[in-house]
Amino acid sequence: MPHLHSATGARRTSVAEGELLWTPSPERVAGAQLTEFTRFAEERTGRTFPDYAALWAWSTTELEGFWQAVWDYFDVRSSAPYTAVLEERVMPGARWFPGARLNLAEHVLRSERPGEPALLFADEQNPLRELSWEEFARQVRVLATYLRDRGIGRGDRVAAYLPNVPQAMVAMLATASVGAVWASVSPDFGSRGALDRLGQLDPAVLFVADGYRYGGRDFDRRGEVAELVAGLPGLREVVGVPVLGLDQPGTPWDDVAAGPDVPDFAFEQVPFDSPLWVLFSSGTTGLPKAIVHGHGGILLEHLKLHVLHHDLRPGDRAFFFTTTGWMMWNFLLTMPLVGAVPVLYDGNPSHPDVDVLWRIAQDGRARLFGASPTFVELMQKAGVVPRERFDLSALDVVMPAGSPVGPAVSVWFYADVKDDLSLATGSGGTDCCTGFVGGVPTLPVHAGEIQARSLGVAAEAWDESGASVVGRVGELVITQPMPSMPLFFWGDDDGARYRASYFETFPGVWRHGDFFEVNERGGCFVRGRSDAVLNRQGVRIGTAEIYRVVEDDPAVLTSLVVNLDLPDGGFFMPLFVVLKPGQQLDDDLIARLRSRLRADCTPRHVPDRIVAVDAIPVTRSGKKMEIPVRRLLLGADLAAIADPDAMADPDAFAGIAEYARTQTDYSL
Repeated sequence: MPHLHSATGARRTSVAEGELLWTPSPERVAGAQLTEFTRFAEERTGRTFPDYAALWAWSTTELEGFWQAVWDYFDVRSSAPYTAVLEERVMPGARWFPGARLNLAEHVLRSERPGEPALLFADEQNPLRELSWEEFARQVRVLATYLRDRGIGRGDRVAAYLPNVPQAMVAMLATASVGAVWASVSPDFGSRGALDRLGQLDPAVLFVADGYRYGGRDFDRRGEVAELVAGLPGLREVVGVPVLGLDQPGTPWDDVAAGPDVPDFAFEQVPFDSPLWVLFSSGTTGLPKAIVHGHGGILLEHLKLHVLHHDLRPGDRAFFFTTTGWMMWNFLLTMPLVGAVPVLYDGNPSHPDVDVLWRIAQDGRARLFGASPTFVELMQKAGVVPRERFDLSALDVVMPAGSPVGPAVSVWFYADVKDDLSLATGSGGTDCCTGFVGGVPTLPVHAGEIQARSLGVAAEAWDESGASVVGRVGELVITQPMPSMPLFFWGDDDGARYRASYFETFPGVWRHGDFFEVNERGGCFVRGRSDAVLNRQGVRIGTAEIYRVVEDDPAVLTSLVVNLDLPDGGFFMPLFVVLKPGQQLDDDLIARLRSRLRADCTPRHVPDRIVAVDAIPVTRSGKKMEIPVRRLLLGADLAAIADPDAMADPDAFAGIAEYARTQTDYSL
């Protein structure tokens, strides 16, 4: 394993992209569940898969054989026989396992482990507590019976305005148990942002919190709840969860949860492609897309993801910092499918101390820890070295996700967290509620590089003509259907918005909207959003290429770059940087950044101007808001280009907006 500490003990803070950081031991490879699945696949096919690349190739060319193997390996149960694995290889509109009838919640509860915790949870005022499997399963059955008794069933919508608390997980699984459709937003959304999302669904039931606690402050949301209830005329039931202990409308959660158990509860058996939940796009501009996923597709995809890619086992604890409005909450929610124990935290990731998440990982004995790269930047800024403060002996897998991960973030985990660690960097999205590329427990880790394309995901980089390219940046496309691709967008009756979102550029092929690169060994890179393309003299540049160089500089914390097409046919590319404490954007730093971009990339990557700001606007999931910034600089009104409820910090636009206000033109 490469050494990330010098002979003097000093930690290395930077490495070159592609540098080897970690290699799994032979014992780890032999014991991985992916290795066991590979043997299973070899036995049933009579073929040999000598390495991961061979297994992936089989999984993306012989779709029916691979997904049938996943179904059988995980003992997926259907109350009715299916007539085919995949009716027709077509996108959009692929039909998987037609005829099958099942229920995701039933598969979760069949993994019950009596005497063990089903989940762990903490908040800013309370340390980790346990919810036992027996009580967790009882609450799901009781709440599902409550919904069924009130006429809630298949196709009805159940919505939530809840923080990341156990009641949210119970309510979601109860909703799925009766065949209804779930959707949630976190209560830090204002009523406008919540209604933009939930209002599209006309829900019949709404679970609400009286408020939430963040950064040591209590936020009373009863006013927002009242506006939300008033804006959802189809509501039949409101159930209140007492997060802050305030009076609120509706039936108290505790009254519902105290109902009698129903040990013989019958889970609604729904078709494989019956709607399970609705996830919402970030909504930085326009009405968020209401993306509908199905019971069967999520069941198969998350079984594969949790076990084959993250090697989770019964009893393992997994902690990912998230809210109920991000797909990573759904990722946590399905971990009990494989007997793993989700660790929930509701609060500020830097309160009461900046290292609170690592304390929870320690106390929860987390085997998997996940957060956005923005969180790593916070740790670096604060000088936190988790390996020096916490017992992380249980930690085995870390999963940074939400935005591109550069070499500096990769090396930080090995230098400051733990030497022997599977760095399962992932990228995918809300659209399919999974990773297109991500961790592989049997492969080595290279700096700034995602290990491989995920099993069953036929991801490629395509140039403008639709040719697959290797070692070059292209469009991220998916050339074969996946079970967890959206069933449809809610309200998009003719499918026009769905087709326009993914299939307009390359008919019949999913275009995701990311710049993507695959190297010769199968390693992957997400180079930024292709719809935020920097087009300089006809050359397309992925923004992540610039961020990788700029944010590797010891003076820079984070950055954002856009390219403006000017009316006279010219262009102007400003780079906004947030500097680390004590640093100044002087001539020396500007020259150094320009020189490095010219040397490491090309002259076209060099910005026309570098501007220091206090903050970079990002969405709640940590994605840099490049398109709204570009529109702002071109004269759009700030209120029209960004929904504050979709942002991590609505005030983060201030510095860039002031820069835009003071510019009479963008001439050089």
